[in-house]
Parts: sequence; C-alpha cells; structure tokens
Amino acid sequence: MMKAKSTGSMDKHTQHDTSPQGPSVSTQRGGLLYVVVAVLFFATSPVFIRWSQPFHAVEIAFWRLAIAALLVAVLGFLARQKMRIRLQEFPRFLLYGLVTALHFFSYIASLNYTTTAHSLALTYTSPIFVTLFSALFLRESLPLRKLLGMLIAVVGVAIMAGFEPHYTSCSLNGQCMVLGDGLALLSGLCYGIYSIVGRSERERHPLFRYTTHVYGLAALWLLPVTLFFAFKHTYPLPAIAAVCALGIFPLGLGHTLYNAALRRVHATYANLIATQEVTMGIILSVIFLHDIPSLMTVIGVLVTLGGIISVLL
Repeated sequence: MMKAKSTGSMDKHTQHDTSPQGPSVSTQRGGLLYVVVAVLFFATSPVFIRWSQPFHAVEIAFWRLAIAALLVAVLGFLARQKMRIRLQEFPRFLLYGLVTALHFFSYIASLNYTTTAHSLALTYTSPIFVTLFSALFLRESLPLRKLLGMLIAVVGVAIMAGFEPHYTSCSLNGQCMVLGDGLALLSGLCYGIYSIVGRSERERHPLFRYTTHVYGLAALWLLPVTLFFAFKHTYPLPAIAAVCALGIFPLGLGHTLYNAALRRVHATYANLIATQEVTMGIILSVIFLHDIPSLMTVIGVLVTLGGIISVLL
C-alpha cells in the first residue's frame, strides 16, 4: 500500500517514526504538548453535556461527530491535503467509524444509568487496553516500571472519580447501575481500540483526511438512531449551542490533537495524559457547575499525576 503524502507540521513526524531509532525527542515532546492541549478541550465535555439537555445521548454523539467531521474537513482543504480514501480502504474506515461511534455513544449514555464516578473510572481503564493492544498489534511494549506507573495512574483515576454526580437521570438501582457500568466499560474498550487505530494509520493517511473519515463515518453509523429520537423534544437555543460546542472543542479540536499526538508518541503515553480530562473536568465543574470535589478526589488527582510522571520519565 502506497504511503500518502502528508502536509502540515502535525504529519511531518511520520518520517521520524519509521527510522530505526524511533521518533526524535523533539517529535515526542511535540506529541506530549498536543495531548496536553487536547485535555484542556476534553475537559469541557461534562459541562457542555450538562447544558445540552434535553438532547438524547445518541443525538449528542451524532451531532458532535458530524460537526467535528465538517470542521476537520475544512481544515484539511485549507491545508491542501488530499481528502479522498481509496475504495478498498472504505470497509476498514467503516469499522473505525463504528468503534468511534460506540465510544462516544457509550460514554454519554452511561451517564444516564450509572454514577459519574463509575462512568469515569471504567471509561479510563482505557490505558490498560491501549497498552495491551499496542504490544499485540503494534509491537510497542513498555518496560515493567512504566507498566506499574500506568496501573498507579488508573487506580488514581478510580479514586479521583469518587466525586458525586449530579446529572444521572436514573434511579440507580442494581440493574440500572450494571447497564451504565457496562456502557462505560465498553466506552473504555472502544477508546483503547480507537487510540491504536489512530497510531497504526499514521503512515498511510495525513491527519485531517484520517479524522474526517473516522468522525464522518461514526456519525453515519448513529444517523438512523438519531432520526428515531429527532423532534421528540424541544430544541432550546442554549442546548443547541452546547451541542455545537461539543463538536467543535472537545471533539473537533481536542480529539484531532489527540490523534496528532498518537502519531508522535506511544499510544499509552497519550492515553494516560488524556485521563487528566477528569482532573480538568473537576476544575471546570467547580467553576461553572459549583461541584466541590472531596478530599478523596484531590488524593486521586495526586496519585494519578504521580503514576503518569513515573511512566513519562
């Protein structure tokens, strides 16, 4: 398969990734910077999701993906990237879109059936899946010391996510919790696959072409269900604005930067830093939603940061 020529600074690093020595230090630092900025965008999700009511979870996932696809397509044309994929690649990208759609829908839907604590803790088991899949499919393993640091970070997320939720609509009985926890775990699994796919395609497709097709096909998967829920509730302007913001900031900008980071650094590194969406989300929830974190939340933040630092050093 011919490698697609990439344009734009975020794709030039692929030349380094194929060298025997691996990506340069500057390339890796750039990738880490991308994911740090991505986290700032990710962290706006809980606030915008809260403000997007009464949109259904499927509607939110569809519109944010569709808006993000349009945004990165425009960026791709401005960057003069060739945006078409070959016909024989379409089935593969259709599968990528399904995984992406399941990730976003499952996470948003889980918030309706389980606590925010459970949802975040289970969704951010994704570094475990990323590390496993990286070793199995990309032959990119981590030394034992870094694996231990990763586990510490995941435990920290579980502790950190102990702040109580305010936007679960379910009565939180046993069956409801099991459904919500299952959706959150599915979201984490899909996030792991999504991360590995983003890294594996770095040499074949420039960033904007890749993300346009993944986001767009993910939206296409959700379209039939979205049409089922359409026009069954009111559409207040603040909620519409919140959904548009979800498409532009945490997804269109945040996830595109995350995918750019995946092209420069080990997928586990990028995914671990992405867990700090929880930390930033807590801070934004304090500012905009007046959700005050508990002492255990602060402890969880410190444990997670310690784990991440031990992995990156």
